[in-house]
Amino acid sequence: MTGEHRVVFDAEVVFANGGGLRTEGFRLDVPGPEITDDEVAALFVRHLGLLMVGEVRISNRTVVEEPHKGGRGVAATAPGPRRLVELSHVVTDGMVTLPGWPGPRITDWLTREASRERYAPGVEFHVARIDMIANTGTYVDTPSHRFAGGPDLTGIPLDRLADLPGLVVRVPAGTRAVDRLLLAPYEVAGRAVLLHTGWDARFGTDGYAGPEAPYLSADGADWLVEAGAALVGIDSINIDDMTPAAAGERPAHSALLAAGIPIVEHLTGLDALPPTGFRFTAAPPRVAGMGTFPVRAFAVLDG
Repeated sequence: MTGEHRVVFDAEVVFANGGGLRTEGFRLDVPGPEITDDEVAALFVRHLGLLMVGEVRISNRTVVEEPHKGGRGVAATAPGPRRLVELSHVVTDGMVTLPGWPGPRITDWLTREASRERYAPGVEFHVARIDMIANTGTYVDTPSHRFAGGPDLTGIPLDRLADLPGLVVRVPAGTRAVDRLLLAPYEVAGRAVLLHTGWDARFGTDGYAGPEAPYLSADGADWLVEAGAALVGIDSINIDDMTPAAAGERPAHSALLAAGIPIVEHLTGLDALPPTGFRFTAAPPRVAGMGTFPVRAFAVLDG
């Protein structure tokens, strides 16, 4: 076969929040004849703009050579009034970000009382000191966090960290693995893709590290790389599955960071954002030799 192709198939859709959908003889433009059922399912979900899809079963599939008819895009939500939205956890003395990892220690390096001896009468200053690991609060991962020789905090360009067009993906309650079917309806190219799971409500509690914590699946991460996401964030404890069943593998970290896509973990407040129509920033200081660091993540809602 040569030229343009369309796939003809039946589909059964099961939604993550209940209910389903059946189609027969559906026709869809495809890039070529060598396409898998999983790829057809993702294209089908995206074409119809279906949200909260749990599973798609493809059957009776054939590929025909036929001119493309074009696809329907996913409409963006109109922006609201311009305002700033905080998306970072507050860093406090002794706070727990990852259970078992040391919390920060915030102390005085120069007290106001001691500073009075250094300056003119009536002039005083306070200088604090913080001792912490890089994975504290809301932080960004850069490629060197995962790969020796990868770009560190100084090597990631600002256009991957600041003033990015943002997109929020609402993850259905009870969903653990965010896969490509949940992501397929969205236009992610060049965007900060923020996975809103609601897990941030457990931050600072024992339940935050619980076995039901949501994460990005390996095929979901691969899809985001293929689709050209600029940055990926999540309001859960980790972008990857941290249960013993995962055996210490980190496919989401590996795929995203290998592609130069920064990861922001431990976000909060994503419920205050619209699906689109905002700009996202999560820029750390330029510290040489470090692959992760806390950020003040925030969104600017377009006016």
